[in-house]
Amino acid sequence: MTHALTYIHPAATIASNVKIDPFSVIHEDVEIGEGSWIGSNVTIFPGARIGKNVRIFPGAVISAIPQDLKFGGEVTTAEIGDNTTIRECATINRGTSDRMKTVIGKNCLIMAYVHVAHDCLIGDHCILANSVQLAGHVNIGDYAIIGGSSAVHQFAKIGRHVMISGGSLVRKDVPPFTKSGREPLTYAGINSIGLKRRGLSDELIIEIQEIYRYVYLKGLNNQDALIEIEANIPQSNERDEIVAFIRNSERGIMKG
Repeated sequence: MTHALTYIHPAATIASNVKIDPFSVIHEDVEIGEGSWIGSNVTIFPGARIGKNVRIFPGAVISAIPQDLKFGGEVTTAEIGDNTTIRECATINRGTSDRMKTVIGKNCLIMAYVHVAHDCLIGDHCILANSVQLAGHVNIGDYAIIGGSSAVHQFAKIGRHVMISGGSLVRKDVPPFTKSGREPLTYAGINSIGLKRRGLSDELIIEIQEIYRYVYLKGLNNQDALIEIEANIPQSNERDEIVAFIRNSERGIMKG
């Protein structure tokens, strides 16, 4: 299932039913799982670990060395989970000595011209729309959606089930379950439609709304808001996730 005009290094490990179109180049130390498809003019560099049923569209570049002047040639990886789609001309760099890997989870959609820099960790079921640009060391939780042409600052953290408007500049951490937009990036409510689609109950969604009222709408600083949340909101996994995210934020969270 490999075209004669495709180059595959003998040391690459590729499942027998992978389809690779012409003019693509697969280097050594590459692994590609069953059922995957590699379109034409794709370049996959050493360190790529590509799962099952992954689709990579023409022009994408996977596991190129980091665009980091401190990179010393260490052996690192770029990992792509099962059932993920990488659209045209996306670029995904491998890791550095900081995390040793760049990871895109399962069932993700990485649209055209997206850049995922070194040491980014992206969860499962995420969508990065066209031309999203991630700097190095960015963390993104499961089911996050980032609108087209958004840029994310290095070391930023984006929580689970987040929706970020297109064209946003993400300089601060974005807490889980929220929507955000405007410039500078600002809280715009919780991602209630996304949460309903994920099966969260109406009661739990109302509870999450109440938590963010303490954070953004009651004039409290973050420390006081967290004290009030823990005192007044019943314990739940979601409450604890929000509290831990805000408490552990190193860059600070987006404004209200």
